[in-house]
Amino acid sequence: MKITKLFITYNTNILVDINFQINKSLALVGQSGSGKSLTLKSLLNMLPESMEFELKHDGDFSLILGDTLSFVPQNPFTALSPLTKIKKQFFTPLSKVKRLFDELGLDLSLLDRFPPELSGGQLQRVVIAMALESEPKLLLLDEPTTALDPENRVLILELLHKLQDEFGFKILFVTHDMKSASMLCEDICVIKDGRLVESGDMKSVLLNPQALYTKTLIESNFANREFRA
Repeated sequence: MKITKLFITYNTNILVDINFQINKSLALVGQSGSGKSLTLKSLLNMLPESMEFELKHDGDFSLILGDTLSFVPQNPFTALSPLTKIKKQFFTPLSKVKRLFDELGLDLSLLDRFPPELSGGQLQRVVIAMALESEPKLLLLDEPTTALDPENRVLILELLHKLQDEFGFKILFVTHDMKSASMLCEDICVIKDGRLVESGDMKSVLLNPQALYTKTLIESNFANREFRA
């Protein structure tokens, strides 16, 4: 599954000019303003009309840009209607929703509650269940653990890893958090100012980063200033 060219412009300014390949799980990592969110929005067809973009891909990726692509947003608190019961926010039969709840370790009693009655960790798992109800081939993750405490952050990342093995979808994880990326993804692309700085196998890049920008990201994310495989 490969994007051979993603080119985003605003007037005459080039905002993003990258390419990448998703084998199983890919982390697109960069600081705020690096272009990673624009990349995600282009795949979701959510760019502002004032921006223009060119997307070239292999035939495999063309199958993904439709009903078989799902999205997990950054903040679960804003992803759901607060005045609608959880069970009313799904589009598939209740029997399938219950199976998804079971897979995600969610109590079925939550279906009759409203979103404000759930914890952040519970809400994020509900949002993941919604993303999986269409049986996607590609799951786009937009910093899905940012709004969670450290314990729930680890639980969600471990859950996503387990679900990927069970459902077989590929992952594109957009994040500034190198540590979270290393827990979930096999490969990494580091992006800065809309350009790729470094890419490759996650462990290889973390153990032997070639770019100063990558080294800085690693040092800011690991307390001991060094990644250990």
